[in-house]
This record gives sequence, structure tokens and C-alpha cells, in this order.
Amino acid sequence: MVDVLLDWHLDPLQLAPLAMVAAAYAQRARTLARRGTPVATWRIVSFATGIAVAALALASPVHALGERLFTFHMVQHLLLGDLAALAIVAGLTGPLLRPVLAIDAVARLRVLAHPFVALPLWAVNLFLWHLPPAYEAALTSDAVHALQHILFFSLGAVMWAPVLEVLPGPMWFGTAAKFGYVLVVRMLTTILGNVFFWAGTVFYVTYERTEPLFGLSPLADQATAGAVMMIEGSLVTLGALAWLFLKLWQEGELRQELLERGLDPRAVQRAVRYGRGEELQGGR
Repeated sequence: MVDVLLDWHLDPLQLAPLAMVAAAYAQRARTLARRGTPVATWRIVSFATGIAVAALALASPVHALGERLFTFHMVQHLLLGDLAALAIVAGLTGPLLRPVLAIDAVARLRVLAHPFVALPLWAVNLFLWHLPPAYEAALTSDAVHALQHILFFSLGAVMWAPVLEVLPGPMWFGTAAKFGYVLVVRMLTTILGNVFFWAGTVFYVTYERTEPLFGLSPLADQATAGAVMMIEGSLVTLGALAWLFLKLWQEGELRQELLERGLDPRAVQRAVRYGRGEELQGGR
């Protein structure tokens, strides 16, 4: 037991990309600061937190425990594909991404951030990886496991991108639409969590063949993993909805103020929608 709790998994193939991304972010942030357009401190903190959470998921004993218990494997995937992805996306801005988006191949990938693309991709990835053949393959092959982690993280970031809208999204996908989007995301994770919680059979034979830890039987372990998935999803959803509600209220106040000043309603709608309402407010 002690050996498992002290087992740090320092895999350079998974940790090196995180280090390179962090270094590139720091360099770009310094460049913008020298130009007089510094990145907000809270964004830098958010990005650094996301990198730290991802590293924790990949290198800490959570990884080793995930080989023995489904519950800890679920914790690892939630840290990597939900919390780290959310924090990293929140730390990004258009100016930070400009050099990357200047690459044609990357610019074409902007379509992935469209809500009608991001949500289905994320959902299909989530459910396919939890099918027993795919999940067992990840448990028995380091290469497949690394691919699973890459897809959970990258498509988790893609899923959050329309909500945080680092780059402008469709005009119709305003704050109210984001409410619905977040609720659909959590409905899907709740469905999957309930499947694990209420199932009367163990889905993954690997966990049946390992020695139980913490007194959890394989079935109890699976139910606990489902509960963890639902609890984490509920907490993140409450936070996201509270933020969206505050944003919706602030947008309403600003929109009303600008309209009362006689500004063009279409210009007001567009400026408020894309977070440029203050520019109109200060321009007159």
C-alpha cells in the first residue's frame, strides 16, 4: 500500500509536452507585457494551475492508484480532461494564441471550437473510451493509455472553448445559450456516472483481477467512481452557472445603459455579445 502511495510516474512522453506548452506560454506572455498589453494576472494563475493539475494527474500516485482502482482512474481523468482543461483554456486570450493561429493548419482547427462541433466530439470521445474494449486497451497498453489522456485533455479543452470563448464564437451563442450548453454537458456526464453507480455488474475485468484496496470490492469501486464523476460534475456546473448568471446580469445592465444613451441597437448587441461594451461606453 505504502509503495503505491509513493509511486510518482515521471513519464517524459506525457510530461514534456506540458513543460513545452508552459514555456511557450511564459515566453508569449513576456512578449505581450513588453508591448504594453500584458496578460491579466488571473489568467496567468489559471493557466499555471491547469498545468499543475495536469502534471498532478499524470505523475502523482493518483496514476498508480488508477491502475488498481477505477475510482482513482476516474479522478485522474477528471483532473486531466475537465479541471486542467478548464483552467488552461481560461488562461488563454486571442493575443496569446495569435502566433499559433497564424499557422494555416492550426487556423483551420478553429472550427473545433464551434459548439455544434465541440460538444459532439467531446461526448463521443467520453463514451467511446468508457466502452470495455477501449478502456481495457488503455489499461494494458502504455501507448493507448497516453492516447486516451491526450484525447481526454484536448477534447476537454475543446468542449470548454465555446463557453469561455477565448476567440469569438457564433453570434447566437450568447450567455443564455451557454447555460444550455453547460447543462447538456453535465447531463451526459451524469448519465454515465449513474450507469457506473447503479450497475449490478463490473464492466472492466482488470479491476476484478487486482487485489482490492481500501476495502473496496470491484463493484463498490465502480459505484464510487460513478459517484465521484457526478459530484465533480455538479460542483463544476454550479460554479459555471453562477459565473454565467453573473455575466448575464452584467451584460443586461450594460446593454440597457448603452441603449439609453441612444446608441445603435445592433452595434450595442454585437459589442456586448463579444465583450466590447466598455469600448462603446467610453467612446461617447
